[in-house]
Amino acid sequence: MAHEIFRMLPFPFPDHRFPPELGAVVQRTVHEGKLPALSVIHSADNSWIVLDGVNDPNVEGAVLVDAMVHLVEADPTLADMARLDAGNRADRDEVGGKWQVFRDAPLP
Repeated sequence: MAHEIFRMLPFPFPDHRFPPELGAVVQRTVHEGKLPALSVIHSADNSWIVLDGVNDPNVEGAVLVDAMVHLVEADPTLADMARLDAGNRADRDEVGGKWQVFRDAPLP
């Protein structure tokens, strides 16, 4: 069922869970399940970006908008990122791998 999503919502989230209406910019390869999410950015402006950590997200057509809860349904290990503070980036080497958090990380 489709519903409205928003780019930014008040943070921290209740119960440290992504709200169903939170949208994110998502790399198409992650959205389509071709590659896992290996990088999550909670930007300083309170928006969210999910990347595959391999391909350039700045290429035309490389990203789209989806609800974070859809990504968590596909990969429950992303649920931990609901606690990621604004301005931070978290990277991992593989699904289930330990997230490394980088403070005040620049956008790709």
